[in-house]
Amino acid sequence: MAVAAGGFISLPAWATNWTSETVQLTHPFLTSGQDDLLADIAETIIPTTDTPGAKALNVHQFIQKIVTDCYDKPAQETFRNGLNAIDEQAQKAFGKSFREGDTAQRTALLTQFSQSTEPAQKEFYSMVKGLTVRGYMNSEYVMTNLTHYQMIPGHYYGCVPVPAKAVSQTK
Repeated sequence: MAVAAGGFISLPAWATNWTSETVQLTHPFLTSGQDDLLADIAETIIPTTDTPGAKALNVHQFIQKIVTDCYDKPAQETFRNGLNAIDEQAQKAFGKSFREGDTAQRTALLTQFSQSTEPAQKEFYSMVKGLTVRGYMNSEYVMTNLTHYQMIPGHYYGCVPVPAKAVSQTK
Protein backbone atom coordinates (compact mmCIF):
# COMPACT_ATOMS: atom_id res chain seq x y z
CA MET A 1 0.00 0.00 0.00
CA ALA A 2 2.85 2.37 0.82
CA VAL A 3 4.49 1.78 -2.56
CA ALA A 4 1.19 2.41 -4.37
CA ALA A 5 0.62 5.60 -2.39
CA GLY A 6 4.16 6.74 -3.19
CA GLY A 7 3.55 6.03 -6.86
CA PHE A 8 0.35 8.07 -6.87
CA ILE A 9 2.13 10.94 -5.17
CA SER A 10 5.15 10.95 -7.48
CA LEU A 11 3.31 10.34 -10.79
CA PRO A 12 1.72 13.81 -11.01
CA ALA A 13 5.09 15.40 -10.26
CA TRP A 14 6.73 13.37 -13.03
CA ALA A 15 3.94 13.70 -15.59
CA THR A 16 3.69 17.48 -15.36
CA ASN A 17 6.40 19.94 -16.27
CA TRP A 18 8.46 17.14 -17.84
CA THR A 19 11.56 17.67 -19.93
CA SER A 20 13.21 15.43 -22.49
CA GLU A 21 15.85 14.55 -19.88
CA THR A 22 13.24 13.24 -17.43
CA VAL A 23 11.71 10.85 -19.96
CA GLN A 24 14.86 9.19 -21.27
CA LEU A 25 14.25 5.51 -21.88
CA THR A 26 16.65 2.92 -20.56
CA HIS A 27 15.26 0.27 -22.95
CA PRO A 28 13.73 1.87 -26.05
CA PHE A 29 10.40 0.36 -27.00
CA LEU A 30 10.55 1.45 -30.65
CA THR A 31 13.26 1.27 -33.28
CA SER A 32 14.86 4.57 -34.29
CA GLY A 33 12.83 4.56 -37.53
CA GLN A 34 9.58 4.04 -35.62
CA ASP A 35 10.62 6.76 -33.16
CA ASP A 36 11.17 9.18 -36.05
CA LEU A 37 7.80 8.17 -37.52
CA LEU A 38 6.12 8.80 -34.17
CA ALA A 39 7.79 12.22 -33.99
CA ASP A 40 6.40 13.10 -37.43
CA ILE A 41 2.91 11.89 -36.48
CA ALA A 42 2.99 14.01 -33.32
CA GLU A 43 4.25 16.98 -35.34
CA THR A 44 1.37 16.55 -37.80
CA ILE A 45 -1.10 16.59 -34.91
CA ILE A 46 0.51 19.65 -33.24
CA PRO A 47 2.64 21.45 -35.83
CA THR A 48 5.10 24.25 -35.23
CA THR A 49 3.49 27.69 -35.51
CA ASP A 50 4.57 30.72 -33.52
CA THR A 51 5.13 28.20 -30.72
CA PRO A 52 7.21 25.01 -30.92
CA GLY A 53 5.44 21.94 -32.25
CA ALA A 54 5.26 18.49 -30.72
CA LYS A 55 8.46 17.33 -32.42
CA ALA A 56 10.49 20.29 -31.16
CA LEU A 57 9.30 19.59 -27.62
CA ASN A 58 10.15 15.87 -27.94
CA VAL A 59 6.57 14.81 -27.26
CA HIS A 60 7.32 11.54 -29.07
CA GLN A 61 9.73 10.64 -26.24
CA PHE A 62 6.97 11.30 -23.71
CA ILE A 63 4.56 9.09 -25.70
CA GLN A 64 7.10 6.29 -25.93
CA LYS A 65 7.81 6.50 -22.18
CA ILE A 66 4.12 6.35 -21.29
CA VAL A 67 3.43 3.45 -23.65
CA THR A 68 6.48 1.55 -22.39
CA ASP A 69 5.90 2.11 -18.67
CA CYS A 70 2.13 2.36 -18.33
CA TYR A 71 0.50 0.25 -21.04
CA ASP A 72 0.21 -3.54 -21.07
CA LYS A 73 1.80 -5.73 -23.75
CA PRO A 74 -1.31 -6.00 -25.98
CA ALA A 75 -1.67 -2.19 -26.04
CA GLN A 76 2.04 -1.85 -26.83
CA GLU A 77 1.64 -4.26 -29.75
CA THR A 78 -1.42 -2.35 -30.97
CA PHE A 79 0.67 0.81 -30.83
CA ARG A 80 3.60 -0.74 -32.72
CA ASN A 81 1.26 -2.31 -35.29
CA GLY A 82 -0.45 1.06 -35.75
CA LEU A 83 2.87 2.70 -36.57
CA ASN A 84 3.58 0.02 -39.15
CA ALA A 85 0.05 0.29 -40.57
CA ILE A 86 0.25 4.06 -41.00
CA ASP A 87 3.52 3.73 -42.91
CA GLU A 88 2.10 0.93 -45.08
CA GLN A 89 -1.02 2.99 -45.76
CA ALA A 90 1.16 5.96 -46.75
CA GLN A 91 3.05 3.76 -49.23
CA LYS A 92 -0.24 2.67 -50.79
CA ALA A 93 -1.82 6.12 -50.79
CA PHE A 94 1.00 8.31 -52.09
CA GLY A 95 3.85 5.97 -52.96
CA LYS A 96 6.22 7.06 -50.22
CA SER A 97 6.58 6.73 -46.48
CA PHE A 98 4.60 8.88 -44.06
CA ARG A 99 7.76 10.79 -43.18
CA GLU A 100 8.34 11.74 -46.84
CA GLY A 101 4.77 12.95 -47.39
CA ASP A 102 3.86 16.61 -47.31
CA THR A 103 1.66 18.15 -44.63
CA ALA A 104 -1.57 17.74 -46.62
CA GLN A 105 -0.87 14.05 -47.29
CA ARG A 106 0.00 13.38 -43.65
CA THR A 107 -3.10 15.17 -42.41
CA ALA A 108 -5.32 13.30 -44.87
CA LEU A 109 -3.88 9.97 -43.76
CA LEU A 110 -4.38 10.75 -40.07
CA THR A 111 -7.94 11.88 -40.81
CA GLN A 112 -8.50 8.59 -42.61
CA PHE A 113 -7.27 6.70 -39.53
CA SER A 114 -9.48 8.77 -37.21
CA GLN A 115 -12.57 7.99 -39.30
CA SER A 116 -11.67 4.39 -40.10
CA THR A 117 -14.18 1.59 -39.68
CA GLU A 118 -11.29 -0.67 -38.68
CA PRO A 119 -11.12 -0.63 -34.85
CA ALA A 120 -7.32 -1.05 -34.68
CA GLN A 121 -6.68 2.05 -36.80
CA LYS A 122 -9.17 4.15 -34.88
CA GLU A 123 -7.78 2.94 -31.53
CA PHE A 124 -4.22 3.71 -32.62
CA TYR A 125 -5.14 7.22 -33.76
CA SER A 126 -7.06 7.94 -30.55
CA MET A 127 -4.16 6.71 -28.44
CA VAL A 128 -1.53 8.74 -30.31
CA LYS A 129 -3.62 11.90 -30.43
CA GLY A 130 -4.53 11.71 -26.75
CA LEU A 131 -0.94 11.12 -25.68
CA THR A 132 0.32 13.85 -28.02
CA VAL A 133 -2.04 16.43 -26.56
CA ARG A 134 -1.32 15.31 -23.00
CA GLY A 135 2.43 15.35 -23.57
CA TYR A 136 2.37 18.73 -25.27
CA MET A 137 0.17 20.39 -22.65
CA ASN A 138 2.29 18.99 -19.79
CA SER A 139 5.67 19.84 -21.34
CA GLU A 140 7.91 22.24 -19.49
CA TYR A 141 7.70 24.81 -22.30
CA VAL A 142 3.90 24.93 -22.40
CA MET A 143 3.51 24.79 -18.62
CA THR A 144 5.89 27.67 -18.01
CA ASN A 145 5.47 29.88 -21.09
CA LEU A 146 1.87 29.40 -22.23
CA THR A 147 -0.23 28.32 -19.26
CA HIS A 148 2.01 29.96 -16.62
CA TYR A 149 1.47 26.98 -14.35
CA GLN A 150 2.31 27.35 -10.67
CA MET A 151 2.84 24.17 -8.66
CA ILE A 152 1.12 25.72 -5.64
CA PRO A 153 -2.02 27.70 -6.47
CA GLY A 154 -1.86 31.34 -5.52
CA HIS A 155 1.01 33.00 -3.75
CA TYR A 156 1.33 33.64 -0.04
CA TYR A 157 2.59 37.05 0.93
CA GLY A 158 3.46 36.65 4.60
CA CYS A 159 4.42 40.19 5.44
CA VAL A 160 2.39 42.95 3.79
CA PRO A 161 1.58 46.44 4.98
CA VAL A 162 -1.99 46.86 6.23
CA PRO A 163 -3.50 50.27 5.49
CA ALA A 164 -4.60 52.22 8.61
CA LYS A 165 -8.16 52.53 7.20
CA ALA A 166 -8.55 48.74 7.13
CA VAL A 167 -7.39 48.46 10.76
CA SER A 168 -9.85 51.14 11.97
CA GLN A 169 -12.77 49.44 10.18
CA THR A 170 -12.25 46.22 12.11
CA LYS A 171 -12.70 47.93 15.53
